[in-house]
Amino acid sequence: MSENANLNLPVHVAIIMDGNGRWAKKHMMPRLMGHNAGMESMKEIVRTASDMGIKYLTVYAFSTENWKRDFEEVSGIFGLLVKFVARDLAELHEKNVRVRVLGDYTVIPDDAKSSLDQTIKTTKNNTGMQFNIALNYGGRAEILRAVNDLMNERFFDIVSKGDDLEEITEEDIARHLYTGDENGNVPDPDLIIRTSGEERLSNFLLWQSAYSELAFTDTLWPDFSPDEFKEIIEKFGKRERRFGGR
Repeated sequence: MSENANLNLPVHVAIIMDGNGRWAKKHMMPRLMGHNAGMESMKEIVRTASDMGIKYLTVYAFSTENWKRDFEEVSGIFGLLVKFVARDLAELHEKNVRVRVLGDYTVIPDDAKSSLDQTIKTTKNNTGMQFNIALNYGGRAEILRAVNDLMNERFFDIVSKGDDLEEITEEDIARHLYTGDENGNVPDPDLIIRTSGEERLSNFLLWQSAYSELAFTDTLWPDFSPDEFKEIIEKFGKRERRFGGR
């Protein structure tokens, strides 16, 4: 990467890891083998992003809509998550990576939930890159949850403290999102990358992506390499971001 690109390194990169199933079909393998290959790719990108000095990396691992898939595939995905944690937790901790989860992961299988709880606990005091795993996550569900939490909070303040009903601000809603206070006020993504040739957000970080730069690649996620990741980051560094201005 060029020196100029390093000066414009994004603070927060989010990735829609798409194409595992098509990769498996292309190689005449079961879909779960595609997810396994995708997990290996994720490991490499986490390592690369941390080494580059990116502060926040968020990956879309499992959406609220993914429950519609075959039971065998869903079970296999969570099994791979357990495998990833068991194998790579030590390296994440050594690299000072802090792992957090965006989404309601209380409903996932117990072994996967226990693995995530262990990872979060082990890495909670790390001060390097924050690696956010969007799990059982949906952007609309996140916004709805935030509004309901905020409504309950305001109702409590009115009833118990006698406060007046105040106007809700963007900051109020942002504070109640998964990226809000409970996860350390994660900044909005500077860059969202989607692999596999699809060009949509698919219910991912809908509130937070208002001014995100978008990058799309035809590469299927298991084939997405650290070199291609660095190339996209370098191109981002050359963009002029206006945030609605001139």
